[in-house]
Amino acid sequence: MARTPLMAGNWKMNTDLDEAVALAKAVSAEADKASGVDVAVCVPSPFLIPVKEALAGGKVGLGAQDCHWEDAGAFTGAISTSMIKSVGSDYVLAGHSERRAVFGDSDADVNKKVLKILAGGLKAILCIGELKEERESGETFNVCATQLSEGLAGVDAAMMKDIVIAYEPVWAIGTGLTATPEVAQETHAYIRSWFVENYSQEVADAVVIQYGGSVNDNNVDDLMACADIDGALVGGASLKADSFGRIVNYVKK
Repeated sequence: MARTPLMAGNWKMNTDLDEAVALAKAVSAEADKASGVDVAVCVPSPFLIPVKEALAGGKVGLGAQDCHWEDAGAFTGAISTSMIKSVGSDYVLAGHSERRAVFGDSDADVNKKVLKILAGGLKAILCIGELKEERESGETFNVCATQLSEGLAGVDAAMMKDIVIAYEPVWAIGTGLTATPEVAQETHAYIRSWFVENYSQEVADAVVIQYGGSVNDNNVDDLMACADIDGALVGGASLKADSFGRIVNYVKK
């Protein structure tokens, strides 16, 4: 089955308003040159509306970086899926390693967020991945299986059309280290096989599985040549329009 790759930029806690708007306009222009690829930017919450306006008329989707699982209430600093939806967002990240490690999100928390994202009519980008010591001890597949099974609890096959998986080995995020295409492909192939076993071949063939972890304009072509890599969740390189533009317009091998 042909899957449309998704290149998503995660701006994290970066840029000011003017920079965000300028970057969004530049990314939109770069995305207009690309074919056969979906593009999105996941931006800081204060910039969702101005970035949406800057992207108007183009094909770049908008994403939030996190959400809360409650509808409303005394949750100072949190943002609900209805808020995210109301400003025109398409995607929400769930389970990014920084949310897990820095803010303490458990797999149960991530699952509640995923279910809320789907219930709100948004698409979830579910992030999974192992720590350096877990990779070295041979636990990569077990970690991915646990994060998938717990993060997707209550998600049936019909709901999977609104789920993107982002495999991000934690040891490769922001470190300059990148899994080789062979290592990344091996893990992506395992993740796809997990969907065969736990959902169906049809779901496995359709699910978009991104790679994340120091993706840049120098390694994107080789990563995208792998059979089971369907795009990238890009951190630092997404903050530079020329670098992210090159990633979006990767050379197909």
